[in-house]
Amino acid sequence: MARSTPETLRLRGVSPSLTVNDLSKSLLFYTEALGFFISQSFADGTALQGVMLKAGTCELGLTQDDWALGRDRKKGMGFRLWCETAQDVDALAARIKSKGYALTQDPRDDTAEGVRSFSVDDPDGYHISIGRYL
Repeated sequence: MARSTPETLRLRGVSPSLTVNDLSKSLLFYTEALGFFISQSFADGTALQGVMLKAGTCELGLTQDDWALGRDRKKGMGFRLWCETAQDVDALAARIKSKGYALTQDPRDDTAEGVRSFSVDDPDGYHISIGRYL
């Protein structure tokens, strides 16, 4: 494939960062239910302000909302994280349910797309779909 002029963007990774209402509550969801681990944390004095989470080779940031734009600001609207895994999707969904979180879509096969996936919303309403290509 020939390179275009001007040169197209070439990235080595993308690390989305989500602003959350309650960082402690979100950390429980992402670490205990989904299985991420904390790779970095950021504090302002003694107060935790943000973290970088890791799962496999993927990273996701969480930052505590500072409420500068108001406490009624909606989060998660029109946003979905699509996460691809090689793991057993049904076992992952069962783990999330065992931690007390409801799925927004139970595991199912989408034969047109060739994927088995489920969906769950985090405590702030960010939509997350996890799937394995068949």
